[in-house]
Amino acid sequence: MGLGGCIILIAVGAILTFATDWEMDGVNLDLVGVIFMIVGLIGVTTFSSIARRKRVVVPPTTPVVEEDHHRRDGYNNGYGV
Repeated sequence: MGLGGCIILIAVGAILTFATDWEMDGVNLDLVGVIFMIVGLIGVTTFSSIARRKRVVVPPTTPVVEEDHHRRDGYNNGYGV
């Protein structure tokens, strides 16, 4: 479940808890709404902690420049031929 699904759970839970006055036999809609909101909040915190772990910043590495040293021995004038 992504971040959008968690936000939808929180919204539906808030609607069931605070904006409705329906009554069903054997079902407490206020409690169902609170449970939806809690599950949505747990999902948001889990999603944000996972997303934070994925954003590990690796410092750039310094390129290593290897110089090719040529000997001047009188035959190739140091050009490495």
